[in-house]
Amino acid sequence: MDLLKQKILSEGEVYEGNILKVDGFLNHRIDIPFLKEVGREFHRLFKDEGINKILTIEASGIAIGTMVAQEFQCPLVFAKKTKTKNIAGDIYTSKVESFTHGTTYDILVSKRFLDENDKVLIVDDFLAVGNALNGLIELVNKSGAQLAGCGVVIEKGFQHGGDKLRSQGIKVESLAIVEKMDAATGKVYFRD
Repeated sequence: MDLLKQKILSEGEVYEGNILKVDGFLNHRIDIPFLKEVGREFHRLFKDEGINKILTIEASGIAIGTMVAQEFQCPLVFAKKTKTKNIAGDIYTSKVESFTHGTTYDILVSKRFLDENDKVLIVDDFLAVGNALNGLIELVNKSGAQLAGCGVVIEKGFQHGGDKLRSQGIKVESLAIVEKMDAATGKVYFRD
């Protein structure tokens, strides 16, 4: 997606430790007209898959998931990172190690919102080593739902999480795949 690549090059910041900061348009301050284009692109890529549910993880995935769900005219479900008093009944859980935060946490979805009648598209802002997507895929599998695929805004191709998922036969569509980043120069290089 050329628009995304342009935004990464003009607004993104590269930091040591393989950090690409895009919080000025994607996951802190959100550029809504841009995100509408992201939703349209994911719809174009997955429109023939029979999707009736979008699944993401809080918090950064929610805005993206909302725009994608709007395009598919279906509900968005997001996995929570903490159990609250308003989650009653049975839940599906999975453990996820966060690359960004350096912690492991349980994610959960109420069994009321995901079941064997669903065909699910998972969406998220980043894919690095694949921990978040693997946790969400585990929730889909536990629910008996069918996984249509995973849509990622930015994939860090050099960390190979996407390659591992694709080698398992999972459809992964990334709108931009970063092949290399240089913190010293701030340059970002994309896979063709």
